[in-house]
Amino acid sequence: MQSLPLFHRIAGQPVLVLGDGEAADAKARLVAEAGGRVVQAVEPGTRLAFVALEEGAEAEAARLKALGLLVNVVDRPALCDFTVPAIVDRSPVLVAVGTGGASASLSKALKERLEILFPAGLGRLAAAIAAAREKVAAVHGTVPARRAFWTRALAPGGPLDPLVEHAVVCIDPGSLDAAGSREDVIAVGKDGADGLTLRQLRMLAQADLIVHPADMAADVLALARRDAARWVGEWPPDGASGRIVLLRTGVF
Repeated sequence: MQSLPLFHRIAGQPVLVLGDGEAADAKARLVAEAGGRVVQAVEPGTRLAFVALEEGAEAEAARLKALGLLVNVVDRPALCDFTVPAIVDRSPVLVAVGTGGASASLSKALKERLEILFPAGLGRLAAAIAAAREKVAAVHGTVPARRAFWTRALAPGGPLDPLVEHAVVCIDPGSLDAAGSREDVIAVGKDGADGLTLRQLRMLAQADLIVHPADMAADVLALARRDAARWVGEWPPDGASGRIVLLRTGVF
């Protein structure tokens, strides 16, 4: 990754927006929608700044950076400490698409596709999941059991499939049996990550534990869920449970 994607909470916080015109207005609206307070001069607590100046932008950015602010300069990615992604808003679900300043048009095109893909009620589903966490924890007492419950519920075609519009979201933690351990084997061929099927990609995205040889290609491992445990070897360690993916090489 060339940038670290983060979601920055700015509710009630001052955010500096410098400039006039359409670009500055757009940044001010963005700040306001996220609950921030738009200011036009640095004040205590100001950590972020948007510079939308036609002249003097570089000097102003340097001044603000010297004061310790993180700065975004409109249409000048080389001067930016952070860039603003295209946003799909299904609050509290936010999906951000960024290109590191390479192409705002590409970000916009991808956002438009995702707007069609994600149901309007996705935020309602997220809120229902948050409200049900304690009930689910009471029924499924271990982290692997809870993870298995949510994996099954949110799987394609599952009762809480996030890509399906749910008119009413009712989460009953007793409606799904806690899934036991499951092992899947993925044979990684000569094409590496490019040769994986959609089903294999889903396995990697849902795995609790990835078991792989020491020489497994980095681009394959990068497709696994980021919080999945890793184990170098041929077989999982004793006592391993949950969804386990065994990566193999040289099998065609």
